[in-house]
Amino acid sequence: MIGPSASLRFTVLGPIRAWTGDEELGLGTPQQRAVLAALLLRRRHPLTVGELVDAVWGEDPPSGAVSVLRTYVSRLRKVLEPERETGADPQVMVSVADGYALRLPQDALDLDVFERRVGEAKRLRAAGDVHRAADLLHEALGAWGGAPLAGVPGPLADIERMRLSDYRLATLESRIEMDLELGCHAEIVPELRALIREHPLREEIGRLLMLALYRCGRQAEALAAYRAIRGTLVAELGVGPGPVLRELQHRILNDDPALTDPSPADPGPTDPAPTDPAPADPVPVDLGPADPAPQPSSAAHTQPPQTAPEQSAQSRPSPTEPAPAPRPALIAPAQLPADPPTFTGRAAELERLQSLLAEDGTGPAVVVISGMAGSGKSALATHWAHRIAPRFPDGVLHVDLRGFDPTGTAIAADDAVRGFLDALGVDPRQLPAGPDARAALYRSLLAGRRMLVVLDNARDTDQVRPLLPGAPGCLAVVTSRDQLTTLVAVDGARTIDLDLLPLSDARGYLARRLGMTRLAAEPRAASEIVTLCGRLPLPLATVAARAATHPDFPLSALVAELREGHGSLDAFAGADPATDTRTAFSGSYRLLAPATARLFRLLALHPGPDIDASAAAALAGAPLRETRPLLAALTRAHLLTEHQPGRYVLHDLLRVHAAELTQDHDTPAERDAAMRRTLDHYLDAACTAAARLSPDSPALLTAPDAAGPRDSADCEQALAWFAAEQPVLLVAVEQAATTGFEGHSWQLAWALMPFLQHAGRRSEQVAVQTIALAAAQRAGDRTGQAHCRRNLARAHVQAERYDNALAQAQHALDTFVELGDRSGQALAHGDLAEVLLRQDKLHQALRHQRHALHLHRAVGDRPGQAHACTRTGWILALRGEHSRALSYCRQALALSEEVGDRVTQAAVWDTLGHIHHRRGDHREAASAYERACDLNPGPGQGTSDPGPTVMAP
Repeated sequence: MIGPSASLRFTVLGPIRAWTGDEELGLGTPQQRAVLAALLLRRRHPLTVGELVDAVWGEDPPSGAVSVLRTYVSRLRKVLEPERETGADPQVMVSVADGYALRLPQDALDLDVFERRVGEAKRLRAAGDVHRAADLLHEALGAWGGAPLAGVPGPLADIERMRLSDYRLATLESRIEMDLELGCHAEIVPELRALIREHPLREEIGRLLMLALYRCGRQAEALAAYRAIRGTLVAELGVGPGPVLRELQHRILNDDPALTDPSPADPGPTDPAPTDPAPADPVPVDLGPADPAPQPSSAAHTQPPQTAPEQSAQSRPSPTEPAPAPRPALIAPAQLPADPPTFTGRAAELERLQSLLAEDGTGPAVVVISGMAGSGKSALATHWAHRIAPRFPDGVLHVDLRGFDPTGTAIAADDAVRGFLDALGVDPRQLPAGPDARAALYRSLLAGRRMLVVLDNARDTDQVRPLLPGAPGCLAVVTSRDQLTTLVAVDGARTIDLDLLPLSDARGYLARRLGMTRLAAEPRAASEIVTLCGRLPLPLATVAARAATHPDFPLSALVAELREGHGSLDAFAGADPATDTRTAFSGSYRLLAPATARLFRLLALHPGPDIDASAAAALAGAPLRETRPLLAALTRAHLLTEHQPGRYVLHDLLRVHAAELTQDHDTPAERDAAMRRTLDHYLDAACTAAARLSPDSPALLTAPDAAGPRDSADCEQALAWFAAEQPVLLVAVEQAATTGFEGHSWQLAWALMPFLQHAGRRSEQVAVQTIALAAAQRAGDRTGQAHCRRNLARAHVQAERYDNALAQAQHALDTFVELGDRSGQALAHGDLAEVLLRQDKLHQALRHQRHALHLHRAVGDRPGQAHACTRTGWILALRGEHSRALSYCRQALALSEEVGDRVTQAAVWDTLGHIHHRRGDHREAASAYERACDLNPGPGQGTSDPGPTVMAP
């Protein structure tokens, strides 16, 4: 690099600063520094404007953020490259496409220098040159100027601050370990005491402190440090120290001569250390007395450390203590797989598991972790087992039962028992002959011991029960896609039902796999990956693996791939069956009974987002009593979730899997029949509920019989049904419109109208009727078009868009005239009258209302006549024609009493009150208003078909 940029230097390992030569530069406001920090951390790679906005302000930037950002860049350019004012070409902060990048020489950034020194130190140590490696790490750590990116705001800075702080601490531990190898024990004890106070849960610092104290000949203080660390872990986390610390304590207690050898610092393998039982009360954190003046390191190692008599008494059993009873010589197995390195989150589940472990049960403890395929059950169980393994000093048994293996080769319970007996050191020649006898021997060997047994991927209770310990003191952790309810009912198992990952956990998982910097660079793409993966760990792992193997691919490109393949599971195909989402789902599906499997496939045809048992019965074409057990079986297998009592939801990716299966296994005619049954069910039920809300509306439809109840007991039940099913019905209108069921589409929209009007859902009214109108137009259904336009007019009236309402109502009237439908014409005239009345065009409104009354009389529609007379009386009353208005009101009152329409009766008495009030007869007016109030049955009862009726103020 030539020119002024060659003399630029930057620091991020502390406050962000910049120099040209010896002159420090002013970097401006904190947000401006955040822009520079983002470009520095990207290490010469470009950042788009959008990525910089996200780095500084996150997902809620202020208005004008892009303009402000460009101002910051312009100011930084003036500071970093003042020569640009004279027209020189940019050399440091350059524009790249829709963004910017920094061009910096080597060693211009302190983080680059630090990383290079750490890498060189690792190389030197591996080559055996510990002295030079330690000096290099001392030099590297000495360059830090405090908390990294101190004072820099923004989400990217927050993320990088945490990452860099962890990086520094890990490097510091490596440097201290090298100092221990070089014999500098006494010199580093004060530093280690300060570090353990600052990071009391970091066991590696505790290990280094214990070893340093022991090598200084301070055995008692080393053991006191162990007790303090252990007390803190128990008090804060509810767990004791890990095996490394426990083994070191064991070796210190036994004066292991190997510990005095300063190379290597790792205590090395030895006999398993005994596990400390958790104390009744947390041990107070006491890190011992202040350190004396450091002694020369050579003196500390001229002879092995001496143990004081009182220390020896504390560390050895009292001669008066009775010796423990002899026990069979069994191996202490340690069969747990490695703790998943990318395990993230699940804090609520871990807390729940920890609380279950703390319960004082009287029988053998069993914990069942269940969930759908790909939800991370095995990872959670393994991670938790590693955390609690120290509580089980007699060992850990583990078996993958392969209950849902795609090959169908599940492990037989007896084979698993044989494996456990072998792990416990039982001579195969001494095994009993029968499986029951072998299971009894297994339980006998576990009796009186504290062992952890992890049974992963269990198919059913029969596969699990022979493997359960038979006496207290042991814990069995079972994972399964089945809920294993028999274990809960009979064996008293506690359960954890694993849900989808919380959004924060899912993002955290991606961060562990891909790094926070990459996620912070494309936060929106990262969020969309989480959504498209359905917040399931398995598909997240597949996508993350692809992203990790292609670090140069932008996350947005991966999002595009997922979108393109969202109609299938191809985008989530793993390199082997264990990581393939389709294979995982197939393992659950393969075990279903034929009728249950068929229902699972057909669920892909349901509109969603959820379904009740009646609709499921219609979908399956089966009686309700036969369908409920199928739903229960799918729920137990975690292929369906009962998210509310009696309502079930299918995960998005499982819906995709079901859609693939129904295409493969069900004929087009079978799929078409299932959809028709489902739409018939919803149409029939919606018409029944709508009739309860508007009992006097004309019955436009004669829906076929369908599975499920038809008798909403009253208006409240109808409202409750609509409230529960409204999300389904809205999707069903659209699904029917696009799959050849146009008649169902507009009729469902018609049946929805009373509820949407009652609930004031104006936008939904317009949206659903627009979809239905387009469907009726495609089908050439003129009757459907006319009714959709009527409903659109009514929706526009509620939204006070009167011009739109007039246009739609007039279009409906013209269509009804064309069809010769006099009932429809009457309704459309009433709609026009209502719109004109809202616009105070009383003369035109009266003309349309008289047309409506004439047509209602012509077809013998008594409820329609009552409505028309009521509105005619009201219009005449507003015109001041009180005598004529009274005449129409009397007709309306007689008709509404005849048909039992209390809503219309109340409207008539309200109009009469208004007339009497205007005529000065206040006593009659008050009486009429009281009658109106007495008759008003409350919202939703009675008709809403004629549209809103303007009442007296």
